[in-house]
Amino acid sequence: MAGPVSTPPPPKLVNISRWLWIASASIGMIRFVAELFDRELLIAQARRQNPALSQDQIDATVNSGIMFGLLIAVLLVVAYTRLANAMARGRNWARIVLTVLGAASVAFGLFRLVAWGSGMAADLGVAMRPLDLVVVFVTAVLDATAIVLMYRASAHFRTRVTVDSNFLRS
Repeated sequence: MAGPVSTPPPPKLVNISRWLWIASASIGMIRFVAELFDRELLIAQARRQNPALSQDQIDATVNSGIMFGLLIAVLLVVAYTRLANAMARGRNWARIVLTVLGAASVAFGLFRLVAWGSGMAADLGVAMRPLDLVVVFVTAVLDATAIVLMYRASAHFRTRVTVDSNFLRS
């Protein structure tokens, strides 16, 4: 009786890529959670958007927004971790999904950096704190590096499990 088919460990570049994806998602989550806990800013935004609300209604809105935001942040980190682990096991579909997500993240990050550098963000009234810019830059670099490393070890995604035809006959 044959035992379970073991998958070979991922190449070093793929393993580094996996951890870069997880690190990028974690850094993004930490920044997002830090923004969620800036309660005064959230209350000011809620009051600006709907000045007719009472303080109790604003507090309830902010509290539910924080809880929903935390749920989304945790789900995103779990999703990125699962995708990165599937990619490390050689699943090409996971590599493609991560490539699309990572390319979008890099493009959006570059757009934010260019908008800040050109002054377009300030003209539109979008405030960008220095910490936000650092996080955008770091996550864009991590995502771009993770993409490159995934494709440097392309042979890992082409290997298929082959079945010995003699095994099937016995």
